[in-house]
Amino acid sequence: MKKILSAVAIALTLAAGLWSCTDDLDQQPHIGVTSGVVYSSIEGYESVLAKIYGTYSLIGQSKADQADISSYSGQDLLRNYFDLQEGTTDEAAFRWLSGDNLWSLPFMNWDSSFSRVSDVYYRLYYSIALCNEFLRYSGEGSIGSFSEGDREKIRTYAAEARFMRALGYYLVLDLYRQGPFVDENTPTSGVMPPAIDAEGLISFIESEIADIEGTLPDTPSYARAGKGAAYSLLARMYLNAEVYTGTARWSDCIAACKKVMALGYTLEPDYMKLFNADNHLRDNEIIFAFASDGTNASTWGSSTYIICGCIGSDNSQNAADYGIATGWGSFRVHGQFYELFANADGDSRNTLYTDGQTQYIDKSLEDGTQGYHACKFTNLTDAGESASNSAADGCSTDFPFFRLAEIYLTAAEAVVRGGEGMSRADALDLVNRVRERAYGDKSGNLTDAQLNINFFIEERGRELYLECVRRTDLVRFDMFTTDKYLWNWKGGIAEGRAVDKRYNFFPIPISELSANSTLSNPLY
Repeated sequence: MKKILSAVAIALTLAAGLWSCTDDLDQQPHIGVTSGVVYSSIEGYESVLAKIYGTYSLIGQSKADQADISSYSGQDLLRNYFDLQEGTTDEAAFRWLSGDNLWSLPFMNWDSSFSRVSDVYYRLYYSIALCNEFLRYSGEGSIGSFSEGDREKIRTYAAEARFMRALGYYLVLDLYRQGPFVDENTPTSGVMPPAIDAEGLISFIESEIADIEGTLPDTPSYARAGKGAAYSLLARMYLNAEVYTGTARWSDCIAACKKVMALGYTLEPDYMKLFNADNHLRDNEIIFAFASDGTNASTWGSSTYIICGCIGSDNSQNAADYGIATGWGSFRVHGQFYELFANADGDSRNTLYTDGQTQYIDKSLEDGTQGYHACKFTNLTDAGESASNSAADGCSTDFPFFRLAEIYLTAAEAVVRGGEGMSRADALDLVNRVRERAYGDKSGNLTDAQLNINFFIEERGRELYLECVRRTDLVRFDMFTTDKYLWNWKGGIAEGRAVDKRYNFFPIPISELSANSTLSNPLY
């Protein structure tokens, strides 16, 4: 039906696996057919590659059971990642806090035993383990019996797996600043993986991208990694490098952005079409996405979580208007976030539903009448029809992970911060391209005098909200834990307050500390 990689998901025997041995978080992958059978055909390699991509948006073989690994929430990586990246910020005020035990996120008082910290961590390392296993069977010594055509395919598949591993390690870097390091050369038993710090993770990701960029395609199949995804990963990493290591990489960020732009991507004229159920048709702007298919790969996470969660369950919204059977009413935006649009008449990116809602959430996070609903993502096709037919189906809207508008704003911010390789005039032009799409004309264009650093945290909020970059952006602007920017219930009080700087990142799970003595949480 849709464009998710069409292959049978295979649960592999991965001796490398994960390293926690606690009963409540047994992270050994399920054992399916043996590796010798899986890697005996090109179809087997394609199945495993599909499995690697699927580890972000699926929990396993179905949306409700047969999970690849056990977890506290029982949800997929993207859903848990959204909770950490958005639920800790002004962009997603959770309503069902008690039922999902999410109080630690808005209050910013999590510790190493918090469930979402563990679930994201172990699902990231499960994905990394799958990549490592795939690469063990992708070397020239393992594929000699295949035809030259199939060997060439496997080499490209291996480059994709290395990109996915680099992406996983980048998320470890951004979320935890450290972690255990394993690759395809790590022994599969009797080894305690060594810790790798932020500088080591950046060096590894850089070397991986340098090695694979010549093999990755310029124009990959949709929802698969190509050169654009690799350069976009570098751009996002370099934009935040000063946060990670104390050393700014603005010029490197600009260089990576220019490589993306040289590949010929263009802005989609209609902003809302980037977030509907036909958004797989927007590969002119969407550089890399996690595919969703409400019929063939249904999930309670990924875009289903965002779309259903943003639609009220007991207000005046009509769920059918967004292509779903029922709204969950899971989260709204804080009133402080809405202020980004308060003086932006004509900005088509404002999808906030206000009818019957108060702007600020100052009484209770669990009061569904407070806070506006952000209706940016829908399950509607271009024709305005629902892409799935019942409450039992998931949504068929892909989650855009990298897209061109982010690259434009990233390059421009790096220029304003002092990076070399692009003029200020060119940076202003990139910003105004994004704003002309938003306004439909030049009425929202900036002048050079208006292009200051504070503009970018606001514009990225308007352009990229709910796309899982908000926490990272606020940290970069020193606004996440400090009193430079407050929203309701930040730090656990109605008016908001600053919290300890350790909450700029998350701790290694306590179960992992017990299993691996090379890791520690000095700030926790």
